[in-house]
Amino acid sequence: MEYHEAADFLFDLRRFRPKPGTESTARLLAHLENPHETVDFVQIAGSNGKGSTARMLERTLREAGYSVGLYTSPHLEDLRERVRVDGRKMSRAAVCDYVDAVREYVTERGADGESPTFFETMTAMAIWQFGREDVDIAVLEVGIGGKYDATSVVEPVASAVTSVTLEHTGILGDTVAEIARDKAHVAPADAPLVTGVTGSPLETIRDVAGAVVTVGSATEADDGTASNPDVRVAYGGRTNHTEAAVSIDAEAWDLETRIPLLGEHQAENAGIAATLARQVGDVSTAEIARGLRSAHWPGRFEVLDTEPLTVLDGAHNPGACEGLAETLGTYDYDDLYLVFGAMHDKDHREMAAALPTPDTVVTTEPTLDRAEDRAVLADVFADAGVGTVRTETAVPDALATALGDAGSDDCVLVTGSLFAVAEARSRWTRTDVPKRVRDRSDARDALAEANVAAGDAERLDGDAVHRVVRTALRDRQATVLKEELLRLGGECALSGLERDDEPVDAVLMGTLAQFEALVETLETRSRPHGLTDVARELRDTLAVDAGPDASVADEMDADGDATEPTGAAGRPRTTDRPADGSSGPDYPWTDRTAVMGILNVTPDSFHDGGEYDALDDAVARAEEMVAADADVIDIGGESTRPGADPVSVEEELDRVVPVVERIADLDALLSVDTRRAAVADAALEAGADIINDVSGLEDPEMRFVAAEHDAGLVVMHSIDAPVVPDRDVEYDDVVADVIDQLSERILLAEKAGLDRNQIIVDPGIGFGKSASENFELLDRIDEFRALGCPVLFGHSHKSMFGQVGREAGDRLEATVAASALAADRGADLVRVHDVPENVAAVRTALAARDPERFDWES
Repeated sequence: MEYHEAADFLFDLRRFRPKPGTESTARLLAHLENPHETVDFVQIAGSNGKGSTARMLERTLREAGYSVGLYTSPHLEDLRERVRVDGRKMSRAAVCDYVDAVREYVTERGADGESPTFFETMTAMAIWQFGREDVDIAVLEVGIGGKYDATSVVEPVASAVTSVTLEHTGILGDTVAEIARDKAHVAPADAPLVTGVTGSPLETIRDVAGAVVTVGSATEADDGTASNPDVRVAYGGRTNHTEAAVSIDAEAWDLETRIPLLGEHQAENAGIAATLARQVGDVSTAEIARGLRSAHWPGRFEVLDTEPLTVLDGAHNPGACEGLAETLGTYDYDDLYLVFGAMHDKDHREMAAALPTPDTVVTTEPTLDRAEDRAVLADVFADAGVGTVRTETAVPDALATALGDAGSDDCVLVTGSLFAVAEARSRWTRTDVPKRVRDRSDARDALAEANVAAGDAERLDGDAVHRVVRTALRDRQATVLKEELLRLGGECALSGLERDDEPVDAVLMGTLAQFEALVETLETRSRPHGLTDVARELRDTLAVDAGPDASVADEMDADGDATEPTGAAGRPRTTDRPADGSSGPDYPWTDRTAVMGILNVTPDSFHDGGEYDALDDAVARAEEMVAADADVIDIGGESTRPGADPVSVEEELDRVVPVVERIADLDALLSVDTRRAAVADAALEAGADIINDVSGLEDPEMRFVAAEHDAGLVVMHSIDAPVVPDRDVEYDDVVADVIDQLSERILLAEKAGLDRNQIIVDPGIGFGKSASENFELLDRIDEFRALGCPVLFGHSHKSMFGQVGREAGDRLEATVAASALAADRGADLVRVHDVPENVAAVRTALAARDPERFDWES
């Protein structure tokens, strides 16, 4: 079964109306042999805040070393986002396996008029996956209510009700008390229910649940009575543009931390998550503090830029809009530009009344049948007294209009639904991946990766031996793009999954001239359908010229300096980037592949441990590498090899900082290989230029340290650091999956204040990948340019070369060969132990590519 067939099967179940009760889900799980019976579950219900709380709990438990499943809804871009294990989306192959297991059963039940609904089937899929992955704890976000929700098929070991407001009155009841009563049925049998509810609804919850643990601020409740919760939380306000301080104080424990989810209500959600974590696991306050700070939740008051202040928030009811307005009020800005798209079953007038009054509104429609007409929404805001109200068909166009009109001191806010936020967020997250197609076999692989039907792949493979780009678009955009490229003589193959509410994979094929014509056509359409950003991304990805009328003057800014190419969000791309004007030092990889020499000052690193742990030996080694033309020296004070002994922060500092101080004046950039922000900060103070973080920003402070020092930052894709031997990670496509996971890490670094030219991506050779997967990453290293960042390849003497018959201690030649291949395929840096040999390999590869440009003859 192909993934698009499996996804279509699941989405088609939306035609069945939701019905109260858990019987249907229980029968489906029985068909699957009751996978829920071996898993401990936590259920989180609530009118608002349940998704954020679920994410905070999941991240906290993972910080304590537990394997954790997370089930949330809705998804932003990909169905698989709803089901995660240890932070990773469910694989496409697993979705196919699940549908294979249930399709006949579901079809037979449908024939009897008793088909499970979409949400019931998705809930069963999550539970099935958590059982299959043997997670320690699974966190379930309740869909609607509690008593009759599909997630209530499990017997939870802990549960929470975050909040109660009027919602889904046709299902849950007409009063807050009735809704509270319904939600309270998620209470566990053997532990108190945790809740942030106050006032009379709290008493209703006590009637149903019995013992409860209350969480909140020690203030007056909504009905005027005094509130003295069991767990007291305080919101300390923003500490920077993306984080806020919170404190949590219980009878036997307390902590202070920062969280990346802004708003006073998020302090309460953090307190609930912390309380649940202590109920279900052996979790220290330090682990809770770090877990809460690492709980990023896209689309929930997400600050993506500061000039102008650009905020995405999925507020979809009046209560959530009130919280959004309160949080936005803590920022200083001039004019407010609101991009608003909502579903038709929401109270739009109350939502508009709850939001801060905008200076300009652009109403729009997410690509769902349930989306409210933009003209209707425009009337709502006009009636509310907004002076300037516009409409745009597509969310990306509405966002582009607002960003184009806003000044650097203004604010652009996208809200109304998570669906609108998802389509807006693609401006920052979409990756157009250039595919290297040498022959028909490569073409068929590119088509298969995008789930193109086998017959279409065979028909189109010959057309792909030109320029090929894989991207993902909304269905309406994909249809327009295909029509235009076909009209120009190119080809476009779309995934079999073609739905309004799910991105469609597209493979674009054509000559460079056809792509140039396509870009020009898209940029001049009178109804862009959100394709202006797509055109800009294609221009950068394929290095398409700005057009026949462009001149040198067109490429200059107001000061006469050459401007940098920009990506879909107007952010710097690395292709042919000039060194002047960029943040940080002039990086050597701006116009060629640079060599990073490894200097391990450890006793136990896998290749050279113990050789350079004495200070004088380390300094001498660094001088040797610089003399051999290393561009960067990467100093490591902790081994990440399997079984390596843990090193304290103090010991790592003692190993690294003296070396940095001694070699800071060498003619090379200095990088420090560390997972710890405290070590990074000290090393940068001592004279380092770059931080090489093999954990991929697991330390929540790391991105801010790099931004504060205006330093380079290597972000590696890592499943575990140190490496956990025999970790079996399932990839659908190792390159596409690693790109997908790195894109969110890059966005975190950007939101902290770094530019993309300062962020170097490393696919993480040997970290959670097999030897064959490592070789595939090497073969397709050029595809990582889709991320708009420099690309590092770190392969030196690694176990992957066992596949070509090279054992430990005998991998120099294989390393050198891989360095040449990586340079030829466009890697910006190679990270190696043996500098002279690898410098020669890289230079040979570059000279073969362009002998006129690359000439080192003295």
